[in-house]
Amino acid sequence: MSAVDVPFEKHVLANGLEVVLHADRTDPVVAVYVYYHVGSAREEVGRTGFAHLFEHMLFQGSENVAEGDFFRRVQEAGGTLNGTTSEDRTNYYETLPSDALELALWLESDRMGFLLPAMTQAKLDNQRDVVKNERRQRYDNRPYGRAHEVVRANLYPVDHPLHWLTIGSMADLDAASLDDVESFFRRFYGPNNATLAIGGDVEPAAALALAERWFGGLPAGPAVAAPVPRAAPLAESRRLALEDRVQVPQLTLAWPTVPSWHPDEAALNLLTDVLSANRSAVLDRVLVIDEELASTVAIMHRPLELAGYLSLELRPRPGVTLAELERRVDDLVAETLERGVEPERLERLKARREGQVVRALDTVSARTATLGHYNLFRGDPGALAADLARHDAVTPADVARVARDYVVGRARVALSVVPEGRPELAA
Repeated sequence: MSAVDVPFEKHVLANGLEVVLHADRTDPVVAVYVYYHVGSAREEVGRTGFAHLFEHMLFQGSENVAEGDFFRRVQEAGGTLNGTTSEDRTNYYETLPSDALELALWLESDRMGFLLPAMTQAKLDNQRDVVKNERRQRYDNRPYGRAHEVVRANLYPVDHPLHWLTIGSMADLDAASLDDVESFFRRFYGPNNATLAIGGDVEPAAALALAERWFGGLPAGPAVAAPVPRAAPLAESRRLALEDRVQVPQLTLAWPTVPSWHPDEAALNLLTDVLSANRSAVLDRVLVIDEELASTVAIMHRPLELAGYLSLELRPRPGVTLAELERRVDDLVAETLERGVEPERLERLKARREGQVVRALDTVSARTATLGHYNLFRGDPGALAADLARHDAVTPADVARVARDYVVGRARVALSVVPEGRPELAA
């Protein structure tokens, strides 16, 4: 377990900002991550897409940083930067030479504390158009692009924050006003709703002093309550068909599961590995290799703060119908449950999962991001070890139980994506 024990210090400033420090003097590089505990799951009906829109707005300049200067200053210092938004959080990060640490902290503190004076209608309109174009490219005009949105909309009721995608809807993006966006910022972008993680070639005491210098004077925002998990069980299965500009039909099966860190999450994660971790897994081996029924098998379990779901995407080989593919999947999963998971295979899958985690910690940026992530969601930057331990404790009986409780014979969403004008190809 020592391979995942990333050393760190944690401090909390008077305004509530949680600061995590990770010293690694191997290379003269420093990584700075700011995690805000806000994502699309904090949005409301009619106000979707705000969290992601804000990711874009924070790169448009602040009171002391002109528009375009954020990118220019970091890149001229030899660094890289970006931001990402999920259902549960938004993060911003820079990786730079270690002598540019103070530059990154100044830039991040200026947009945390002084974004609103520089926010204008023109900037909002510009970034709204950018996000709408991103939606067109990633979802609306991409083959199978709307499948995920349709599945989510049918897994969760209209007023559930997982009903919509992080990108938001076109109508809500069009309706977003400057006042709406400013209110969203004031509510969620205070230091008391954030984690600042600094890692790399730093001396912890000096890095903490810089964090205090640039962030300590920012006032705390309003208190932000922790998200409360909200289950959304399906009363009955839903079968849907979506016509799209595609050549090959696709079947997506999705089941509601559990929120993150639920006692059953680890077993569900390992169930997906049993079914489709690699070419020797049950579904891949039988459907793709042995029986040549499918060209694509992709499985995913997404446990989020409010709820979770498990989804399986399949594309058939020529001459195979989606209905045949669905029946064979159901048979294979039921057979796996009846036969049980071999203990040796489960141990190999655990080792595979841990190996992937360890390899992903190769860079100082990845280690810093991991510490920030676990601090934001668990209050403990070192919770990765506990995360791996709970997966290591899963037994074959646990995997069989969650398959029975959440998948086999349970209500699900079954979405067929078929070529335009070919509704008869739906399962």
